Amino acid sequence: MSYVGPDFDPPQPRRSRRGPLTVAVAALVPGALAGWLVWQAVGDDSGGGSDKAGVAPSSSAPASPTASASGTDDSKPSTSPPSKSTSTPSASAPAASGPLKGKVVVIDPGHNPGNFRHAADINRKVNIGTNWKECDTTGTSTNAGYTEAQFTLDVARRMRTILQQQGATVKFTQDGDRSWGPCVDERAEIGDKAHADAVVSIHADGSAAGNRGFHVILPASVHAGAADTRPIVAPSRDLGERIAGLFVRETGSAPSNYVGDGTGLVVRKDLGGLNLSTVPKVFIECGNMRDSKDAALLTSGAWRQKAARGISEGIVSFLRG
Repeated sequence: MSYVGPDFDPPQPRRSRRGPLTVAVAALVPGALAGWLVWQAVGDDSGGGSDKAGVAPSSSAPASPTASASGTDDSKPSTSPPSKSTSTPSASAPAASGPLKGKVVVIDPGHNPGNFRHAADINRKVNIGTNWKECDTTGTSTNAGYTEAQFTLDVARRMRTILQQQGATVKFTQDGDRSWGPCVDERAEIGDKAHADAVVSIHADGSAAGNRGFHVILPASVHAGAADTRPIVAPSRDLGERIAGLFVRETGSAPSNYVGDGTGLVVRKDLGGLNLSTVPKVFIECGNMRDSKDAALLTSGAWRQKAARGISEGIVSFLRG
């Protein structure tokens, strides 16, 4: 997602923080940077192809008339999506037996491939506690037209396979099975009503070329209107730090070089999906779609499998304690 947009205002300049919690993640940066430099030296041999690690083909429609999804997934969306946004989560297959048996994970694939057809719907304002924001946005895309909505669904579906194999019950906020949305307040509501043990919202950024790397967005302490994140700030930070560390390990990507002071962590209070959550929740910006080097990763099915594994392993680590 881009920092410039209805639910994503440009972050304010931040002073460097070096508390004990960020030091743990910051310690991973040298290894991540080394992995990044190795990738630049030898290249990514995935070639943008799809990865078949436990994931079956999809009948999902492309996000736009000119863009088609790359990679594969394990979902078959409904051919008759509802015309109105609802807060009913996408169905989850029965969980397998495993270490996460009894745990509920909600995955929030950012944006929706059909949002661009429903400008009036996604532009209506919703209350996020601190103020009012547009329901949703279309998201960003690579310069070649691979959309954030396609990317987030693909990674989310790969994560579902991994987490279900661990025994978790996995629910989606949307699975390409609705014509638009849900709105940011409804996305939070889905996780809340599911009494999720963890919620992760998948995104990719739309920053300037040259800005590279991933970052995990943590909820700030917010107590205003319908928003009260105070009970989830600490567990959400724990979840985010674990995801950041394991994302580095699995993908070799470095933390963002443009936000987060090199830690890969950013705290924000302007996101309705975080403000209205009552369960531990974070966003992850997996890379910058507007940078050609990051775009080469984001459009690679093999790399998306690594990203899904890194995020999933962070969730597993958090849930197992």
